[in-house]
Amino acid sequence: QLQLVESGGGLVQTGDSLRLSCAASGRTFRAYATAWFRQAPGKEREFVASTIYSGGVTYYTDSVKGRFTVSRDNAKNTMYLQMNSLKPEDTALYYCAAKYGFDWLPEPHQGPNAYPYWGQGTQVTVSS
Repeated sequence: QLQLVESGGGLVQTGDSLRLSCAASGRTFRAYATAWFRQAPGKEREFVASTIYSGGVTYYTDSVKGRFTVSRDNAKNTMYLQMNSLKPEDTALYYCAAKYGFDWLPEPHQGPNAYPYWGQGTQVTVSS
């Protein structure tokens, strides 16, 4: 069983930056594709960004392209989400997710149901 724990959320102002972390344990992290999702109150969980097992290929939803960067350090069993130029519409509970597979592409259309492993979430609030 793979365990995921997010951290790094907080309350910031418009234009600020945050870096989220997702620490993994329990299995060989480097064998998993990983993703960030977010869910705002009253809305469905939505894809934010993802990376294949090596970090060599990444995907982003259009609204965060150019502002967010997903990366991972397999030696530290950790995935990151660097968020710059934050906007109030980025306010949400951010989750990391993982799916086993060296040859699986975590493309945006896959959706949350494609991922069997989830963290508990970390809150990001951006004030205007």
